[in-house]
Amino acid sequence: MPRKPKNDISGWINLNKPAGMTSNDALMKIKRALNFPKIGHAGTLDPLASGILPIALGEATKVVQYMMEDDKVYLFTVKWGEQTTTDDMEGEIMASSDIRPSEDKINAILPDFTGEIMQKPPTFSAIKVDGQRAYDLARAGQAPDLEARPINVYELAIVEHRGADTTFRAICGKGTYVRSLARDMGLALGTYGTITSLIREAVGPFNLENSISLAFFEQNDDNTNLESIVLPVETVLDDIPVLAVTDPEAQKLRNGQKLTFVARPDVQRLVSIGHDFKSGVPGLILASYRGKALAILEATGVEAQPVRVFNL
Repeated sequence: MPRKPKNDISGWINLNKPAGMTSNDALMKIKRALNFPKIGHAGTLDPLASGILPIALGEATKVVQYMMEDDKVYLFTVKWGEQTTTDDMEGEIMASSDIRPSEDKINAILPDFTGEIMQKPPTFSAIKVDGQRAYDLARAGQAPDLEARPINVYELAIVEHRGADTTFRAICGKGTYVRSLARDMGLALGTYGTITSLIREAVGPFNLENSISLAFFEQNDDNTNLESIVLPVETVLDDIPVLAVTDPEAQKLRNGQKLTFVARPDVQRLVSIGHDFKSGVPGLILASYRGKALAILEATGVEAQPVRVFNL
């Protein structure tokens, strides 16, 4: 039997990005190694940071938006008494302070940085301002004044305090900048805070324990090894209820046609519990055909419209 082409595989690679390279550089290394035309990543990691960078192959690129909504876990170290242009050690020092907060003082402010809070993104960030990236404007000497926006920090705790620096672990939601957390905690403590180390330990279902290093792609380029590390497309859709569809229904979905359910009480049950999904769109259903993901449906009442159709 002829071997399946490498670029005909769909799913997720749980990549452990090394520090010292951009997320796009890591993506391009994998793309070149696999000769894969359809590839993307879910959630940029700063060059300074290492850790989980989910890589989408083939049809998995259609669900990157759902992956972006997942919670993230970070292990990071803050150096006290220094402020830089980038809020990490890659920037130039702007200000300094001799104040080094005690562990008790740090613990006292942590509740102010937990829950739903307002956070101002770093000046050096990928946020667009009038069509331009904030970091491009900052490098050109036109640093934008970015507006604070709501984020969620579910847990924030000290892992180790050493006086001059402190290591934390945070579980946070979409849009959280750890560099901003360090900056703002420093200011709240009457000093400055700058990130010296940042590790993303988990994104949704992906974590360091079962991650793959870039070295794998430098050492292995055969199809068998690749398939052994690729996770199913639906790995990131585990909180969307699944509906098995019939042959005629599957054909309709492949053609982009909506389904109308008259005598399917299971559909009504699925829709009724579909109001709290991470996508923010009520009534999402994952249509499954013969054990494989076929489409993501947006269901209302007795109708379901395909919003993503997979070719698996």
